[in-house]
Amino acid sequence: MIKKYFSFLKSSGISPYIWSVFSILPFYFIFQSPSLIEKIVGTILTVIFFISYRFAFISKKWPVYLWSCILIGISTAMAILFQYVYFAFFIAFYNGKIRNQIPFLVLYIIHLICATISINYNVVLQEPLFLKQLPFVIIIWISAILLPFNLRNKKKQEKLELQLKDANKKIAELIKQEERQRIARDLHDTLGQKLSLIGLKSDLAGKLVYKDPDQARNELKDVQQTARTALNEVRKMVSQMRGIRLKEEIIRVKQILKAAEIDFIYEEETKLTNVSLFLENILSMCLKEAVNNVVKHSKATYCRVTTKQSWNEVCIIIHDNGVGIVAENDLGKGSGLHGIKERLEFVNGILEIKGEKGTTIIIKIPTVVKQS
Repeated sequence: MIKKYFSFLKSSGISPYIWSVFSILPFYFIFQSPSLIEKIVGTILTVIFFISYRFAFISKKWPVYLWSCILIGISTAMAILFQYVYFAFFIAFYNGKIRNQIPFLVLYIIHLICATISINYNVVLQEPLFLKQLPFVIIIWISAILLPFNLRNKKKQEKLELQLKDANKKIAELIKQEERQRIARDLHDTLGQKLSLIGLKSDLAGKLVYKDPDQARNELKDVQQTARTALNEVRKMVSQMRGIRLKEEIIRVKQILKAAEIDFIYEEETKLTNVSLFLENILSMCLKEAVNNVVKHSKATYCRVTTKQSWNEVCIIIHDNGVGIVAENDLGKGSGLHGIKERLEFVNGILEIKGEKGTTIIIKIPTVVKQS
């Protein structure tokens, strides 16, 4: 029981205490009156107000107008008779919970007009009890103006966040389904064909083993080669699914440039930290495309790769001393730079290309900064 109580306090904060004070406060103002009749009338009005307030929250359609008018009438009467204006806060809170646009605006305007009239009435009469609480009255009047819209906007935001959450769940499920279909398609296209070929050649070798042993040995060699090819393709698929770390791609880049007789210089200004596998995979693919472009088109003698990380982004700089970018149209001539740009756009990245003294490709990807 105690755990439930503290859990309720943690979720609701101090709002229950505020509402409790506002519920008891009208009796303080009522019993300031010297007249017994006024005390009885004020008590009855207060009880009717809270009963109507309850019915207003559970009502729909036209009864909303009925209960709201009763609440506004009692609030105005209490402000004029007893200088108690805090029922306006209750009504403002209720107006903010009204979903339909037209009832909200109608009741908001009526309540604001009545609250303003009752406040001005007490200002004109210069009631001492009213003047003592004038700063709080101004706060209540401002609340009557702003609170309904604040609650209404908050409700809309919660609804939109819920819809966004549902949409993200559906998108995640669709991505999983699409990924399963892609894996099934890749397995069918790679392993299916290779295994069928292995089966056919194995049957053929079994038939030729006595009739033509040499041909059978050739068929078995084909089976062996096909099996190795299938194994390499499976490893490649698994590597693509697992994602490629930037360190692994740097090793491959070094091997590619060495085979192309291009000197490789690697500078790591800052070690990458808190970078997701997804972003590293994007960076690795962009680096691979850029280095392939250097090997195919640059005619360079060296290639320098620099990686650095700031508090909000990761940057990779690929520079070579080749022929350089001739024109901006080179971006769409199948050089791989267009593919890099598309990948970076997917993660709000930036691609910069400079053609002075060779070619410099700058790849920047923003990273998510987690608040500690």
